[in-house]
Amino acid sequence: MRISGGEILRRVRAYVRSAPGTYVWLAILFVTTVALHHMSPEFEEQFLRQRSTNLHELSDNPVRVLIASAMWIAGGFWWPYVVLYSVFHAQAERWLGTPRWLAVCGAAHVLATLISEGVLLRAIRDGMAPPSAVNTLDVGVSYALAGVVAVLTYRIAVPWRYPYLAFVLAWYGVPLVIGRTFTDVGHFVSALIGLACFPLTRGRGKARNPKETVAECRG
Repeated sequence: MRISGGEILRRVRAYVRSAPGTYVWLAILFVTTVALHHMSPEFEEQFLRQRSTNLHELSDNPVRVLIASAMWIAGGFWWPYVVLYSVFHAQAERWLGTPRWLAVCGAAHVLATLISEGVLLRAIRDGMAPPSAVNTLDVGVSYALAGVVAVLTYRIAVPWRYPYLAFVLAWYGVPLVIGRTFTDVGHFVSALIGLACFPLTRGRGKARNPKETVAECRG
């Protein structure tokens, strides 16, 4: 059965309305990305550094930079986030509800940032990182995304849950073993925080198996 363009548009609108927080955040990222494209490279670096969750800014303006850093994407590529937000964030928000979804995002973003920057501070004090690392550029949404990717483990029915969990741990764990940068620490910690958010998933409906999910999408 062929689906008309109007029907596709209706379904897209319904999907977006079902996850308002996800798409408001995505819209903010679009606006900020466009703004970055109108800045000179020198000004852009200085501008982002002032909104970065590096050690210097965290010591001066912790609340401001923890919020602001999640509204900017370094690198200027916005479109991949449309896919990532639709596949992961929107699904989590629809399942958990906006408040609980935000709680997972906030916990992963804030706690992983503080822990990873604490690791960096220790590395600086031990002489394993240069003192200039206190001003490292650190903005983006990847910690929140990692937390949401991990919490979706509980949305997947057994036995598919276990391969998914193994993939998530490998995806964020292998870079930590190989690279061992503070951002690798942050991503792995974010995934663990997402898994630790299991209490937020209680009462949010049974885990879905793939056949049920496909049937719902077709319906």
